[in-house]
Amino acid sequence: MGSLPTLTEAVVFDCDGLLVDTEPCWTVAETALFAAHGHTFGPAQKALVIGRTVEAAAEAMADCFGRPGAGPELAAELLARVRKELAHGAAALPGAAELVRACRAAVPIAVASNSPRELLDTALESAGLAPYITHSFAADEVRSPKPAPDLYLTACEALGAAPKRSVAFEDSATGISAARAAGLYVAVVPSLPGTVPDHDWLGTGLGDPELLGWAGELGYLPAD
Repeated sequence: MGSLPTLTEAVVFDCDGLLVDTEPCWTVAETALFAAHGHTFGPAQKALVIGRTVEAAAEAMADCFGRPGAGPELAAELLARVRKELAHGAAALPGAAELVRACRAAVPIAVASNSPRELLDTALESAGLAPYITHSFAADEVRSPKPAPDLYLTACEALGAAPKRSVAFEDSATGISAARAAGLYVAVVPSLPGTVPDHDWLGTGLGDPELLGWAGELGYLPAD
């Protein structure tokens, strides 16, 4: 797969909406929060908050609601609602476990998420992915979360990998910006339908046979 290098030192995955099907949990929580404040929630509103930290999403909501300064209050409410939804469980997205295992067999891997540690751990455990992920990094563990590069730079440093020789898997514009800023190659499976974000590889799911074929070649120089 020419768009992603096989001579790769590390692979770093986003979590929500990429590995684990948590976006429905977030959407239910966001829809309820918007409704509680007298607003509808649709694709345009989802685009405002997807991929952001709880705090950044709450600030966007405060602006949308015409309530400057209400970010912390809305963040607490959003976190409580998402926590309640995640308690029901979330499944791994199709192909996620297989790709994680295939990459892990060849190179170091990590998860870099804009969720707080509490929600990240819950999502990975619920989806059955935690046993395969020995390194994970959450938004509340770095100075600046996505779209800043800190999460990806921290993950690469922990794995002993050069960002320019590592690959990020993302689903949102916020995460893509972070991976690009850190210098990684970027593979994208968009959570928002109909979008064509910046990418080195673009697909409709992690179960794409092309991805598993690429993972099986990791660590090898491409043939001339």
